[in-house]
Formats: sequence, C-alpha cells, structure tokens
Amino acid sequence: MCGRRCRIPEGEKGFCRVRKNEGGRLFSLSYAKVCSLCVDPIGKKPLAHFHPGALVMSVATVGCNFRCKFCDNWMISQEEEVKGSDLSPERLVDLTLRHGCQGISYTYTEPTVFFEYAFDAAKIAHERGLFNTFVTNGY
Repeated sequence: MCGRRCRIPEGEKGFCRVRKNEGGRLFSLSYAKVCSLCVDPIGKKPLAHFHPGALVMSVATVGCNFRCKFCDNWMISQEEEVKGSDLSPERLVDLTLRHGCQGISYTYTEPTVFFEYAFDAAKIAHERGLFNTFVTNGY
C-alpha cells in the first residue's frame, strides 16, 4: 500500500513504525489498536460537498509514512510505540451507528498504514449502510 516500499530487515519495523518483518513476512502491529476515536462533522475532514451535514466516526491508529514538522497530529502519527485500545471492526461499526453517524472517516494519522483494519471495517460499514472516507496524504 505505502509508496515508500520499505525493505524491512528481519525483526525490524518500517518507517511507519507499525509494520514489522517477522520470519520474512510483514505484520501490522496496529490492527484494531485505536488511538483516536471521535464523532466529527463531515465538513471537518474537509469534505464540504460529500454528504453535507453528516456526522462521521473519525478513527485512527498510530503511524504514518511521513514525518511532517507541521503535523497537527504528530503525537499519534509519529508515535514510536504502538499504543491504543482494542476495537474490532465490528465494534467500530456498532459504535458508529449507536452515535448516529452516517459514515466512518479513517483520519488523523495516515489510513494507508492501517489499511487492513480500515478495509475490514469499511466492508462491514458498507454492508450496514454507512459510507467510508480516507483522509490521506495521498502517498
């Protein structure tokens, strides 16, 4: 997924700090380890003309494929250790619906570094009538 295409040595983490090479296979260390969860208006994403007035459940895990000095969320995007609370994709969707949100926004950090989690949640969300958005650096 990531444009960096890290060559991660055995036992080491990638630039994002959430991928690890174990036995020649890459593993996500941040799957379902949510570090930020908040109900936001869609306009804050900023998506002015996509479902105007809708509420979204904003969700993030730690990690990013950039190290921007101006990052608003540097405390979670550039975290050295994987921290967060366990939140399964199913539970994320349940919470989203319970809070009256119309969609889920994978945001605050870089959603491509937690793609597997976002993808699993997005499938369930779509099946239950929710929309999904990625707020990404696009790299």
